[in-house]
Amino acid sequence: MSNNSWQLPDGVDEILPERAFVLESLRRALLDLYHSWGYQLVIPPLVEFTEALLVGLGADLDLLTCKIPDQLSGRTMGIRADLTPQVARIDAHSMLDPGINRLCYAGPVLHAKPKSSGCSRSPIQVGAEIFGESTVQADIEVIDLMLETVEAAGFSCATGDITLDLGHVGIVQSLLKSAQMDKEVEARVVDALKRKSIPDLERELASVAEPFAKTFSALARLNGDASVLTNAKEIILEVAPSAAKPIDLLNEVIESMRVRRPNLNIYVDLAELRGYNYHTGIVFAAYISDFGQAIANGGRYDNVGSIFGRSRAATGFGADLKVLMRFYSSSISRDVVPKVISAPYSDDPSLREAIALLREEGERVVIQLPSEDQGNAVDRQLVKSNNEWIVQKKR
Repeated sequence: MSNNSWQLPDGVDEILPERAFVLESLRRALLDLYHSWGYQLVIPPLVEFTEALLVGLGADLDLLTCKIPDQLSGRTMGIRADLTPQVARIDAHSMLDPGINRLCYAGPVLHAKPKSSGCSRSPIQVGAEIFGESTVQADIEVIDLMLETVEAAGFSCATGDITLDLGHVGIVQSLLKSAQMDKEVEARVVDALKRKSIPDLERELASVAEPFAKTFSALARLNGDASVLTNAKEIILEVAPSAAKPIDLLNEVIESMRVRRPNLNIYVDLAELRGYNYHTGIVFAAYISDFGQAIANGGRYDNVGSIFGRSRAATGFGADLKVLMRFYSSSISRDVVPKVISAPYSDDPSLREAIALLREEGERVVIQLPSEDQGNAVDRQLVKSNNEWIVQKKR
């Protein structure tokens, strides 16, 4: 039998030096970006008790979370599958300033199974959240920062590379409240809308009052450019007047984005129910051409911190750094990893001083070991000339 001890679990990958350097460069660039916007970095633990780790996100996150027993307390711990609940806990329990908190993060998560075919089970999640502000201005800020995050990976809103997808769970919630349908039917209608399954939706609507069935059927097809919102008012407000507020909010976001990023592609999907049991308002995602899933996404999720004793307005976004890296690494020179300066092994104080100075300047200096062949990684070397150590090209 062959020895397969080197194999990694399906969907779990490792990152070797060149790609690791690129990923770390992008991580630093993004955290510097968030810092420049006033977001403070937090580093949550890799494991927590599941009752805190799964708060607010329901069954979807529960299925993604790997669980282990804590041998000290006997309680069940989870390896985080999403950093957002942890950041919400930090805001609610550890940072008790009553004002606005802007927090950012970057760290590995683990999924018990892939979110979809071909997805990594070990993403590196990066993102930013605003706590303590319920206005649309906070949503606009995190959308703007999400778009800058995608641009940092090598895309441009100015050239039409990026499409912003917008929705609002409040529109469906308003319709459901007005329709007052049976809870089981309601759950199946929401599920059909989530899956974009028109046949399943039509079948479930057979038992729903005609005006609402007609409106839900139309809602499933209300997607496209901003003109969708005008159509939505004509179709939805007659049976669900409370949907006016979320529709107006979406209009406000679109108007702001057009001012900030005139060439941004905007797509509106009023039946977008990603995270329906978690989000409480606007939902948004960024897409790029020829990539079949969102490259970053987020939304408003008010009151998640209430279980920790502090109910707070919240909005934010996240992305997988590994996915962003695919495009970032292809948009920069392959020579991005700096070459090495080779130095001889010696106790010469002047050599050690020269090496220290080069390292302070950001150079990579490797002291050559007796049996080492540094190959193509080295393009320069430290040599002594006239009692002075100088850098010259490798011969």
